[in-house]
Amino acid sequence: MSTTTIRLPEELKARVASAAERAGKTSHSFILEAIAEKAEMEELRVGFDAEADARFAKLLETGKSIPWADMREYLEGRVAGLPVQRPAAKKRRG
Repeated sequence: MSTTTIRLPEELKARVASAAERAGKTSHSFILEAIAEKAEMEELRVGFDAEADARFAKLLETGKSIPWADMREYLEGRVAGLPVQRPAAKKRRG
């Protein structure tokens, strides 16, 4: 483990101390957890962006997508717990 120094404005330091106390943690562990969560969220965002780019490239390549009305019906059925069939991609018009 290495040491990194960060300078916190007094107001933020007080907020961290208060939040850590409410959570039953030390300020140190609270800060470490917050940094780890932020790093994980950024990693997830990068993965999400890459997946979106790949899907958009496939859409442009094939010209196929799932119409929103079909997807909405599918999702509403899933939420309701109904046995629904996944909609098929169709060639876009226009």
